[in-house]
Amino acid sequence: MIRPDDGPTIVWFRDDLRVSDNPALTAAIARGAPVVAVFVFDEESSGIRPLGSASRWWLHHSLLSLRASLEGLGGRLLLRRGAAQVEIARLIGETGAGAITWNRRYGGAERAVDTAVKADALAAGVIAHSFGASLLFEPWTVQTNSGGEFSVFSPFWRACQAGAAPRHPLAAPDRIDGVDLPGDDLDDWGLLPTRPDWAGGLRAAWTPGEDAAQDRLAAFVDEKLAGYAAHRDEPGTLSTSRLSPHLRWGEISPFSVWHAASAAPASKSRVKFLSELGWREFSYHLLFHRPDLASTNYRSEFDRFPWVEPKPRLLAAWQQGKTGVPLVDAGMRELWQTGYLHNRVRMVTASFLVKNLMVDWRIGEEWFWDTLVDADPASNAASWQWVAGSGADAAPYFRIFNPLLQAEKFDPESRYIRAFVPEVDTADFPRPIVDLAESRRIALAAFERLGPV
Repeated sequence: MIRPDDGPTIVWFRDDLRVSDNPALTAAIARGAPVVAVFVFDEESSGIRPLGSASRWWLHHSLLSLRASLEGLGGRLLLRRGAAQVEIARLIGETGAGAITWNRRYGGAERAVDTAVKADALAAGVIAHSFGASLLFEPWTVQTNSGGEFSVFSPFWRACQAGAAPRHPLAAPDRIDGVDLPGDDLDDWGLLPTRPDWAGGLRAAWTPGEDAAQDRLAAFVDEKLAGYAAHRDEPGTLSTSRLSPHLRWGEISPFSVWHAASAAPASKSRVKFLSELGWREFSYHLLFHRPDLASTNYRSEFDRFPWVEPKPRLLAAWQQGKTGVPLVDAGMRELWQTGYLHNRVRMVTASFLVKNLMVDWRIGEEWFWDTLVDADPASNAASWQWVAGSGADAAPYFRIFNPLLQAEKFDPESRYIRAFVPEVDTADFPRPIVDLAESRRIALAAFERLGPV
């Protein structure tokens, strides 16, 4: 409990751009002092990974939505840009704050920044308190019997479920006693594309913000959850929740998603959907224990894997959806147009890059980081390593997704492929840039030389 002292309370927003189920905001309001709500755009602190282009677009619009929500309650959103430790210390001095609250982050660099900010605040006599809001289970609370980290999903998820159930979401505040201070103009941050403006497809596909996230969750539970298990792998069927970018930016909490889905009738679909939330938790568990997850092989054996230096022509063909392999091309064009990629197709396109083209998974991870609106520091890296075979609980090396068979099984009428590759059955569609069977043979031989993994 944060005790009431003189001075306003700073609420430091980060990956939690919402007013409902926001423990840091709730605690700040309960303290009884005016609230200074601030977002610091930090690309200067050591180790903080700069956002990709699609993420920057989403952040701009999500901050507009958050600002409107806060103002509707009587609050204000202050924008500052720079190293967070410097900016927060400056803000404490400007406001004479008595307390600061925030919701936790789990990357190594982010935790280092938070630790430094807390130390500075306490040294200045300011109460500093952090809360769990972005994960159902804090990573340090889920341990193996020997007290270590999990490296396999199934026992991890069983351990999560064996503990206390996730708490219920907190209600949105009725009113905020806000403080209006001079800050940055969001437009000056340059988060939106200008010349060229490539975001038309993103604008058509998405509405960032808390209200849109709540609407999407309600529609999914009411209309799609019952068929989730049967149709979730079909990219041409709108059967998934598409909540991932809203979760990535904290426009909705995992607690809200968990309890909304749990309230639905018991079914295989409900169990499967909740386990997908579990995979998100597992990815953050890995990131917490392995902060270099996006740059270093989880399995050190892969440090000697013979990745091929990508030829610019072949890499560009993959990025632009011009490989001559229909499902791969459809996926990569969906990604470029909408900033999103169906999960089944994410696996297929990733497998094609790392196992048919033999390109280092980190190159693909960087491309997805730049182009996905849900580019998540944990899930993106963990998923690429899973497909490559270098990660925790990874796909066996001999599992190479055949994009032709995957299309036959999950897009048998080619609805998805035709939506993004209308020229697929014409002379304008290119020949495959690689022989799938031969490249599979070469990849398997390389994995076998690597030895047991």
